[in-house]
Amino acid sequence: MSQPKKRGNLRHWFQAAWFALTNGYATGYLQGKIYTGKTKALCVPGLNCYSCPGALYACPIGSLQAVLDSGSFRVSCYVFGFLMAFGTLLGRFICGWMCPFGFVQDLLHKIPLKSRQKNMPGDRYLRKLKYVILLMFVLILPYFVKDGTAGVPWFCKWICPSGTLLGGIPLVIANSGIRSCAAVLFRWKTWLLFVIIFLSIKYSRPFCKYLCPLGALYGVFNPISFYRLKVDQEACVKCGACQKACPMDVKTWETPNSAECIRCGQCVAACPKSAIMTTAKEALKKCPVVKCGDEKKEKRMRILRWGVLAFSVVLIALGVWQNEVSIVLNKAVNICLECIGIG
Repeated sequence: MSQPKKRGNLRHWFQAAWFALTNGYATGYLQGKIYTGKTKALCVPGLNCYSCPGALYACPIGSLQAVLDSGSFRVSCYVFGFLMAFGTLLGRFICGWMCPFGFVQDLLHKIPLKSRQKNMPGDRYLRKLKYVILLMFVLILPYFVKDGTAGVPWFCKWICPSGTLLGGIPLVIANSGIRSCAAVLFRWKTWLLFVIIFLSIKYSRPFCKYLCPLGALYGVFNPISFYRLKVDQEACVKCGACQKACPMDVKTWETPNSAECIRCGQCVAACPKSAIMTTAKEALKKCPVVKCGDEKKEKRMRILRWGVLAFSVVLIALGVWQNEVSIVLNKAVNICLECIGIG
């Protein structure tokens, strides 16, 4: 078995284990009910739908939309601090290892299809779409257009395929009351889900590349995150093996910390010269000759990295002090059916 394949299998097992850990409320699937216990006030870093009957935790994107300009505070320090902290620590590693819908796309792309490709036509321009969705559907519309004191979850309600697959469809199947409420909006989201499923079979991770606002947000932190990639330019022969192995089609030898990189590790395993490595302690011990480039620039980046992390911790602490955690729980409970296109 080749090294890239071993790496991929390890990642898929981790993704499956993470999904089981965060969506393991079996009673919810059996009874068609959404878990509303205290842990639902806590976010997990991936796109983990609050309305999934098995979900034990909340989705940061759904929580952010629910509490924007809640009336108690202008923005949620707790949710923003949470996103900044995980972005600074891991960047888009979360997309590659800890996102349930990312795992679904990985499995779909393994289905044999002769015409499989990495990127859709117009890839260069389509990749900007996720930033438009982040600004419009996650930040601007929920902030200015509200239902009472709660922000309307525009992205969850109209776009998110994870909510439809993991939340909407299981609830509609198991709960007759919810099934009777499923109308035009739910049909729209189901149709959109099937389009994304088909695209995921043909193209590599299209939702992550073109639509996911959480990936867009974490991608901003990739260049400064503690977990990042380094390339030994002296060892690198620019053979392109890393780009060929990369599901996101990143030229790792040129931009190892591209906003598109999901840290799946396929490039590290594929490099014939072992020129690519993570910042993990083991990798640094094995490859002490890696040059970090301009020492002053590296020092500035280190200060920025720790500064952003410290600021995110302050935001989280401020949010806890303002009792925002309970507000996240209460708001999310009120809009959970909207998140799956019902109500």
